[in-house]
Amino acid sequence: MATTAKTGSAGATAGGRRIGLLGGSFNPAHEGHLHISRLALKRLKLDAVWWVVSPQNPLKPTTGMAPFAERFASAETVARADSRVLVSDIERTLGTQFSIDTILSLKKTHPDDRFVWVMGADNLIQAARWKAWRRFFKSVPIAVFARPTYSLRALISKAARRFARDRIRESRAGRLAEMRPPAWVFLRIPLSSASATRIRTERKA
Repeated sequence: MATTAKTGSAGATAGGRRIGLLGGSFNPAHEGHLHISRLALKRLKLDAVWWVVSPQNPLKPTTGMAPFAERFASAETVARADSRVLVSDIERTLGTQFSIDTILSLKKTHPDDRFVWVMGADNLIQAARWKAWRRFFKSVPIAVFARPTYSLRALISKAARRFARDRIRESRAGRLAEMRPPAWVFLRIPLSSASATRIRTERKA
C-alpha cells in the first residue's frame, strides 16, 4: 500500500509487518513529522511508518489548505530522509475522509499486517469529535506523542478519560502493535518545535 505513488492504489506490502499510520494534512510536511516517525519506529518497534495524507481533514477549514498534490509532494520531500517512512495517497484512492473508515479498510485489505495509529497529543484532545471515535479506539492500538503545550489537556481529555483503563505503561510501548484494542500509550519524548502553522506564517512573511 504505502508508496510515494500519487495515483492508483498504494501497492502491496509483505505480510505481518508492524506499521505505524500517521495521518494528517501535511500542510506542509516538516521535520516534526519526521521526528515523531523516527521515535515511533524506535519506541514502538515498527517496521515502517506510513504518512496518510488527507485530501481534506473534516475538522480543519479549507481556507489556507494547499492543494492535495502540493501537500503530498512536500511529504515526499521530507520523507526521503528515511527509507522506512513512506507517503500514501490511500485516503484519496479509497475515497475515505474519516480515520475510522481508513483503518477499517486497511485492516480488510492487509489482514496480516499489524497497524498502530500514531498521533500527537493535540489530536487526542479533539478525538472525541471524530466520527465513531469510540469504535476507532476499539479498532486499532494508538500511540500518542507529547507535544508542547498540549500534553496536560490531552491526558484529561474526554477520549483519554473514556479509555483510561486501556492505557498501557510507556515501558510496554514496544508491544503495542501486538495488543488487542482498545490499547493506547502516551509517550513523553524529546519535543520538536517544528510546526506547519509556523512554517506557513514564515512563508507568508
